[in-house]
Amino acid sequence: MAVAEEEARIRALSSPVRLRVLRLCAFESRTNKELAELLDVNPGTMLHHVRSLVSTGYLVAEPERAGNQGAREVPYRATGLSWRTPIPNGSYVLVETFLQQIDGVPPDELDVTWLGLKLNAEHKIEFQERLYALVNEFKERGPDPDGDTYSLFAALHPDRNPPAPR
Repeated sequence: MAVAEEEARIRALSSPVRLRVLRLCAFESRTNKELAELLDVNPGTMLHHVRSLVSTGYLVAEPERAGNQGAREVPYRATGLSWRTPIPNGSYVLVETFLQQIDGVPPDELDVTWLGLKLNAEHKIEFQERLYALVNEFKERGPDPDGDTYSLFAALHPDRNPPAPR
């Protein structure tokens, strides 16, 4: 991949709005207008985001359809490319995206787990590999036709305030 193409892909994934667009288009095609309404973004601004995602291969346009009053609509679908694209220094973008995604979710519908672990290097690698394998297994399985949509956010990080050594 050319450096310019790689940089464009990194920039495309540097926006919480664009990451949320990819999530919204993962299982259902959506038009620019629908995306703008769902994310409460100006349609012109949304078009900029959509074009960025299309030009980098993260979204693909599906066949045009007639909308209200015969207007031409172009629905877009996520390609899945973002699943395999690393986001350098993207942790904070992902955290911000997560926070935007859960804004307004009723507390009884948000299942959060926070766990402290004490692992040696070998077990940390094992934990990361097994967690990735589980997530990847469900990603590769594909969506259940009769399923509801959910999001998963996980972060493994060093404890900034570890317990005192004994």
